[in-house]
Amino acid sequence: MKFIGITGGVGAGKSKLLGYIKRHYKCEIILADEAAHLVKQPGTECYGALLALLGQDVAGADGQIDRKVMADRIFANPELLEQVNGIIHPAVRVFLLERLEAARLAGEAELFFVEAALLIETGYRALVDEMWYIYAEETVRRERLRKLRGYSEEKITQIMAHQLTEERFRENCDFVIDNSGSFQESCRQIDKRLEAFTWRE
Repeated sequence: MKFIGITGGVGAGKSKLLGYIKRHYKCEIILADEAAHLVKQPGTECYGALLALLGQDVAGADGQIDRKVMADRIFANPELLEQVNGIIHPAVRVFLLERLEAARLAGEAELFFVEAALLIETGYRALVDEMWYIYAEETVRRERLRKLRGYSEEKITQIMAHQLTEERFRENCDFVIDNSGSFQESCRQIDKRLEAFTWRE
């Protein structure tokens, strides 16, 4: 089973391409954002550590950590953000490696994907067999974020400023998918890369 990391800037279209892969290949896909949500559920070690760091009131009435409250608390405090990441990222990695081992033992998937914007920064290059960079021209990404997420130009610029440069993405990845054009063309690039694996209609 091949372990592949999928990364790229905001608005590059990672989720849509992963949807295509999920439909057509024998694979398991983990989205790091979803994993991060799961590892901080009430009762987990990560949950307890976050409440100890940020205060009990970061949890809402339902006991779940309130994402907005947490974001507001760490937004203007880089040191606190680093501490939060130091709790969540290792927990996500443990969760991911456990799922990877379970998938290997089950023997049903030929491909195992993990998707996150921060895969390179958080050291996944050393874990995966291949790292893929989903690239799209900045003008295309901006248009998608305006239309699909309703983001303002200011917000888009702010998010992009905190992400890796195109050069850094490219130098840390084994394969680049240009997702600036049609969806069909991007899918063709994926199929060419995965031609050794089972295609599912």
